[in-house]
Amino acid sequence: MYLSNLKLWNFRKFGSDAPLLMDAPNLDLSFNPGLNVLIGENDSGKSAIIDSIRHVLKTHSYDWIRVDGDDFHLGQYRLRIELTLRGIEPDEGKNFTEFLSWEPAGEAVLPALRLILDIQRNPVSNQVQPYEVRAGADADGRALSPEAKEYLKVTYLKPLRDAKEELIARKNSRLSQILIGHEAFKGRGDDHRLIKHLKEFNGSIENYFDGKDTEGNEIEDQRGKDLKSGIDTYIRSLYEPSKSTGLAVTERGQLKSLLEKLELSIEGEVGPGLGTLNRLFMASELLHLNKKNWAGLRLGLVEELEAHLHPQAQMQAIDTFQKQSGVQLILTTHSPNIGSKLELKNLIVCHGTNAFPLGEQYTQLDDGDYEFLQRFLDVTKANLFFAKGLVLVEGWSEELILPELAKLAGYNLTEKGVAIINVQSLAFTRYANIFKRKSEPHFKKPVAVVTDVDIPIDEEDGSTPGDKARLIEARKAKGNNFDGQCVRAFIAPHWTLEYCLSQSVVFKAKFAEITKAVHTRTDWSDFDGTLARKLKDRSLAKTEIASRLAQAIADKKVDGTKLTEDESIDYLLKAIGYACGD
Repeated sequence: MYLSNLKLWNFRKFGSDAPLLMDAPNLDLSFNPGLNVLIGENDSGKSAIIDSIRHVLKTHSYDWIRVDGDDFHLGQYRLRIELTLRGIEPDEGKNFTEFLSWEPAGEAVLPALRLILDIQRNPVSNQVQPYEVRAGADADGRALSPEAKEYLKVTYLKPLRDAKEELIARKNSRLSQILIGHEAFKGRGDDHRLIKHLKEFNGSIENYFDGKDTEGNEIEDQRGKDLKSGIDTYIRSLYEPSKSTGLAVTERGQLKSLLEKLELSIEGEVGPGLGTLNRLFMASELLHLNKKNWAGLRLGLVEELEAHLHPQAQMQAIDTFQKQSGVQLILTTHSPNIGSKLELKNLIVCHGTNAFPLGEQYTQLDDGDYEFLQRFLDVTKANLFFAKGLVLVEGWSEELILPELAKLAGYNLTEKGVAIINVQSLAFTRYANIFKRKSEPHFKKPVAVVTDVDIPIDEEDGSTPGDKARLIEARKAKGNNFDGQCVRAFIAPHWTLEYCLSQSVVFKAKFAEITKAVHTRTDWSDFDGTLARKLKDRSLAKTEIASRLAQAIADKKVDGTKLTEDESIDYLLKAIGYACGD
């Protein structure tokens, strides 16, 4: 059994000003049976998705959570949450028999469980009206029984969690809750071996305070006996002359009380830090999720998996979670390290007012794309999941120059939340198709693809530099390869970026100066011809030239007053503007 689908109406950011329509949820999100990772910029709705699930299912750790006025979308007085559980096995379904609906699946009919939370607030007082979780196939459902609710509770690790507090010995500690639910302790009482050991230990304690060893012989240290005798003297005076006291580890509450006295630690490590404690906490919760003889939902919700973990530990954690089977996990993260380690099919990108699973049934990526991206989508490229806008470039030159060019044009890419992603190849389509959907809703994140036209200025086949029609056709063909939905291509008007800079009104002089300074042994008497030759034989030090030019722009050694008149670099400015939301 797993959470298959979540629908939200007017829950926090997932809402609208329109009346609530049952057939038009503000979020309709499907999950994998295994690992799901919500990834995206701040305030993109990741926590709202996690909290909506918690409101309906509750948690094993009995965290207090109630819907309040802030959970309603601005100006709305009704919200609705629907969860649909599928993959229900017979031993799981027996707990929900009267609440199940049946769905056709080919020639078979399979059970599903729809859970409903429909809440209203008073438009005058804003007070949230009483509500309850209901279940059933119809729009209203029927009240879910307390017994059924117990089989639906989830494991939840909150953000900025205090793992130390969860693992220490205390009444109703999370560790004791996990242990008491394990088959080693569940349903056991006085007959458990640990209770027998506790009684034996208490016998030793009693002997100490009587001044004797386990054989009844007096011990050298009689201070314990003196202490007890002192207390006995006072208790006989204050209570009854015939009474005496006893000192022991309490057995009240039996096994549960004993488990509440346990702490979890790593052998040989003293004073572990928050990172180690966090991993201990996750290990104990994974044990709980994988407990045997459990006919309920096995769903773990983990916010900010990376909390207190260094990058390598993050990699270990996500690798462990990806290997889990038989349980469902829904995680959130802000970490590019985790984003780069995950299989794309497990990612759900939160952006705008929607969430976009990246499974093969949703994107325009093919099997080869998934394999390629799994291999080459590293930490720096994983930043594309968090940015508000993207510029995809094919090499280091563009990556170095564009941020400074943007500043020269009056754009601050950091403030705009725009990332420049160097794909280090011509594999734009693979990256761009991450953001192209097979059906609506579509991404609204602006994705600009910047690439060369790649037609040399002096083709050996006799083409002339003035063959504008051929250039226009080539640019159009390249653009058609990428354009669509939120993706737009911006093609160089000339051969390469370097050739465009050599023809630029703004950059021509500085580019020539730097190029000559880098290639001091080259004859530059025919600059355009020599540049063309070096571009063809790939002997031009593109990265070094780009680095120096970017520094020159940063040092205000380039006059940008004529940028808007510069046709040679206009494609770069338009790409930056598009990514920035212009």
